[in-house]
Amino acid sequence: MRLERIQKYLKQKGWDYAYGEENGCGSIDFWHKGLSYHIWEYPPEEPGCESNVRSVGRQEEFEGDYEQQILDILKTW
Repeated sequence: MRLERIQKYLKQKGWDYAYGEENGCGSIDFWHKGLSYHIWEYPPEEPGCESNVRSVGRQEEFEGDYEQQILDILKTW
């Protein structure tokens, strides 16, 4: 299982989400306040992910500790 810290946070908040995994890459789709959000991991050899959590209308790349960066954004909601 991937993106475990984000999944744990979403569960704590009681937000429904869909998790999928393909070729070692995690993917989370969820709704919050009527808006659709996505988090997609890149392959392990290219650590990072893409998400629209900062600006729902625009995808953004996250690198480094991308899971913590996304959690920090989610915690501001």
